[in-house]
Amino acid sequence: MIHSIIWLPATLLAGLLQAWRTAVQQRLRTMISVSGAGLVRYLYGLPIGIVLLMAYMSWRHVSLPAGSFIFFIDAAVAAIAQILATILLIAAFGHRNFVVGTAFAKTEVVQVALFAWLVLGEHLSLWVMLAIGCGITGVLILTLWGQALQSQSILKVFISPAARCGLGAGTLFAITSVFVKRATHDLNVNDPTFAALISLVVVMFIQTVVHCAWLAVRDPETLKRAINTWRVSLQVGVLASLGSACWFIGFANAPVALVRVVGQIEVVFTLLFAHWYLREKTSVHESFALILIVAGVVLALIGSL
Repeated sequence: MIHSIIWLPATLLAGLLQAWRTAVQQRLRTMISVSGAGLVRYLYGLPIGIVLLMAYMSWRHVSLPAGSFIFFIDAAVAAIAQILATILLIAAFGHRNFVVGTAFAKTEVVQVALFAWLVLGEHLSLWVMLAIGCGITGVLILTLWGQALQSQSILKVFISPAARCGLGAGTLFAITSVFVKRATHDLNVNDPTFAALISLVVVMFIQTVVHCAWLAVRDPETLKRAINTWRVSLQVGVLASLGSACWFIGFANAPVALVRVVGQIEVVFTLLFAHWYLREKTSVHESFALILIVAGVVLALIGSL
């Protein structure tokens, strides 16, 4: 069910911000560990999330609702899943380049459709299913191009460290999306955007506490570096918080699978950032894959209408 058209601009902006944040985060990876690069998303993003929530409450003249136990459980599941997904995604970048590492994780769109059906009872139109097909085809072109089309070589690609990290990240991101949606429903407020911003702050608070506590015990040096690299880390945190706010608003106002299909526009932004920011070359086959991914976004938009 679509509550408001706000889901569309929010999703498109989320794709842009996430690609931008991931590009900066890839740069940060040379300065800090994989876990630390994931931590700064929440550590520096939480204050931004709180400011966004307070500004919205002031604008709409609303107060915080009482949170139920099940809300905090769903928020915690989303928080932990996103921590692990982020770590796996950054780890995938270490095995292959920035674009392909992201592309492996884009199988999330199929997984999120399955989880949304099982957990939320969301159903997809034919247009959206076609959109998923186009998007996944584009992803496969990105990941398999240049491999000999033999069963053994294809199998080798999908059991590679990059594939395992990317596919695992996709699964956990799908779980994150579905449980964020559940958390917004648990609040029982009439304003889905307000519910999304509350969920954002709670999820990021849980992530900050859990990840900081784990690093304080297991890897205090990484925690120290996360603080010392604050100039770059702050950029990641701001972009992560704004991007997550847009994703959460999208999930709260439209079916999760639809939001994620349209959100594949992020891959377009990813290639642009890889070309201009990370100085990676964009090949002909990557351009063709972009066309398919954009076609999938267009089909999803047709389906939403």
